[in-house]
Amino acid sequence: MRREFVLTLSEAQQHEQYYDDIFEALKNEPYANYLGTELVELKAGFAKVTLLPATHMLNTHGTVHGGIIFSLADYAFAAASNSYGKTAVGVTNTINYMSASFADHQLTAIAQEVKKTRRLAWYRIDVLSNDELCATMEAMVYRKNENFIGLE
Repeated sequence: MRREFVLTLSEAQQHEQYYDDIFEALKNEPYANYLGTELVELKAGFAKVTLLPATHMLNTHGTVHGGIIFSLADYAFAAASNSYGKTAVGVTNTINYMSASFADHQLTAIAQEVKKTRRLAWYRIDVLSNDELCATMEAMVYRKNENFIGLE
């Protein structure tokens, strides 16, 4: 009996080999684009995204609405957790708001992988307002079997 060997890439190798496809897919996320976010850095298990809030993103008090900060953190989380080209879907998250942000403040969300197993992965996301920490999020994804960049 003849055996065939199939060479499979590690997730880190898949990230490197298909980086352009992965980056483009994540960069073109419809809701993130609607908000005006920018994916500025993507590594395996890491993402950095920015947003300059517009005045319609403010709340009654003249500060950036918590939903905007949450959405920015969630997009960074999605980009970092999908950075291997493997479909990852959010399961849970908790966000803590620490200080206000304003329309003229650049928001930056940095998502970093804390731990990854075959099925689950955990992330910490920090949101900075003009380089001051304004929120943190902890989040977990379920990692599906399929790749979203067409490797199957």
